Amino acid sequence: MSNTTLKPGVVTGEDYASLVHAAKMGGYALPAVNVTGTNTINAVMEAAATANSDIIIQLSNSGAQFYAGRGISDGFTAKVMGAVAAAQHAHLLAEYYGICVVMHTDHANRALIPWIEAMLDEGEKYYQQHGKPLYSSHMLDLSADPIDFNLGESARILERMAKIDMSLEIELGVTGGEEDGIGSDFDEAEDNSRLYTQPADVLQAYELLNPIGHFSVAASFGNVHGVYKPGNVKLRPEILKNSQALVQQTQGTGDNPLHLVFHGGSGSEKSKIAEAVSYGVFKMNIDTDTQFAFSQPVGRFIEENEKAFKYQVDPEDGTPYKKFYDPRKYLRLGEEGIVARLQEACKDLGSKGRSIARS
Repeated sequence: MSNTTLKPGVVTGEDYASLVHAAKMGGYALPAVNVTGTNTINAVMEAAATANSDIIIQLSNSGAQFYAGRGISDGFTAKVMGAVAAAQHAHLLAEYYGICVVMHTDHANRALIPWIEAMLDEGEKYYQQHGKPLYSSHMLDLSADPIDFNLGESARILERMAKIDMSLEIELGVTGGEEDGIGSDFDEAEDNSRLYTQPADVLQAYELLNPIGHFSVAASFGNVHGVYKPGNVKLRPEILKNSQALVQQTQGTGDNPLHLVFHGGSGSEKSKIAEAVSYGVFKMNIDTDTQFAFSQPVGRFIEENEKAFKYQVDPEDGTPYKKFYDPRKYLRLGEEGIVARLQEACKDLGSKGRSIARS
């Protein structure tokens, strides 16, 4: 059990490492929630405050582009500036929610290495001005490439990130399914060995990256993006246990030396989630479930107030509908949907009531 306490707000550098350590020592993991705009960022922070849990906010490249606005014609610039704007939003407001927030970017494959490097350009500027990085961590997902390229590029990027107190998340093995254009279709009937990371690969990553800086590993153990029929996704958390054991035995470390990440958490069996957390998983990605949690109450509200989305004033009795079609009305319902769904996630991961933020 950790007695660490941190100031509320976005945590980076040593504070981020302390937060990861506290989660692992406390036997819980943090929800890592993909966001696309201020509504979803604010809902995630509200959810964390309600649960008294620390939280990880993350953006994919297309989520960052959407945050910047589809009106920006240069898509690459939008992906960079959207990520910058989202992080600045969190730096400004997170402390007022009274919890610790990790800012992270999600899956960046080989084609998106320039996106990572451009965000690091902005991060280095922010570091020079504020003495801390803009983001806590970035993810470089080169799992579709040969492992030597994956780890070589990861080491190169981590050397740059370590200079501004950032952490790197890598992926070994392939998380099935597709998320925001990264990945591929998942064949539910396929017994795909690529969905299961080899412990020897994890050891190779540890030996190369640990001397450089702080890093985490999304090790695949059958996890898949999206939600599929029960029984069609075969999770094998024991792969995480075996990876931890191999690194511990060969490197002479303490228990669970690896900082592990669970991708494709939406729809997973609760028992498998708990088992994975016991093997050193400190972070579980959630996207699909929170998208539905946001959209469902909005859709229900529109169905229940159908006329308000066709007429400003009822053509039959003259009733004004402004209070119904005011976007704040239904967007707030979406936010409340995310807040409610994340209470369940925090409970499943054991983070509810475990925030280490102290004013």
